[in-house]
Amino acid sequence: MATPAVTRPRPTRGHGPSPRTETTLRIVAPVAVGLLVLGAWQFLVSVVGVSDYLLPSPASIIEEFAAYWPSIASAMLITGANSLVGLVIGSVLGIALAALAARWRPVDRMSAPVVASLAVVPIVALAPVLNSMFGADSQFGRQAIAALASFVPVFINTLRGFRQTTPVHRELMRAYAATPGQVLRTLTLPTARPFILTGIRIASSLAVISALVAEYFGGPRGGLGSLISTSAASSAYARAWAYVVASIALGLLFYLVTLGLERMLQRRAPQAGGRP
Repeated sequence: MATPAVTRPRPTRGHGPSPRTETTLRIVAPVAVGLLVLGAWQFLVSVVGVSDYLLPSPASIIEEFAAYWPSIASAMLITGANSLVGLVIGSVLGIALAALAARWRPVDRMSAPVVASLAVVPIVALAPVLNSMFGADSQFGRQAIAALASFVPVFINTLRGFRQTTPVHRELMRAYAATPGQVLRTLTLPTARPFILTGIRIASSLAVISALVAEYFGGPRGGLGSLISTSAASSAYARAWAYVVASIALGLLFYLVTLGLERMLQRRAPQAGGRP
């Protein structure tokens, strides 16, 4: 007597989109939304008749961007250099102070009100003061403001990351007679790496915004912020918007570079997240 054939059920595929489709949608969707916004913007200016004083057309902004590209590129270099210096200094100081606060409780108690005060410092009021203190030809005031804006998110995220190590792991390192430097290098820093990189990524955009605000309120000419102020004051609104577009591109560049750095370092990190 023949045995009946057993049919195995076929594996069912998920109903969600494939990874390639998701990647394509992530790229196409923002581009499509941007094109729709630009089309509506051009329609409001060309058909509805919105004044250039209120909203220059995208076409006129592109023309000004192309005509003043050498000036825009030079201004982006100046603003980018100020932002980069401030980001590096603020990140180094934030990581160093967070390491001290995580190691010694008195430092943590003293730094908490200071960091809370720095987080609410009005950049608009501080920029003219620093520009007056260090002179009209010095970029230090702008770099200091960018460093101040970068310091707070890096410090907060780094301190949180340093506190992720469990007591069991710390006791294990003490049982191995590890020095504080070895504990920091082999346990604390690898565990805090994702938090540090996230803080730097957040601070990258803040550094650009702070440098732009500082340039807008005085100091040496040449940065994007000062050129936006000059163009708006001379009623060259399309040119001012062209500098604004360059500022947006610079901020996105800083964000994407730090995001790529974060992903690269996380990909090379151990899968266990740095824990022994």
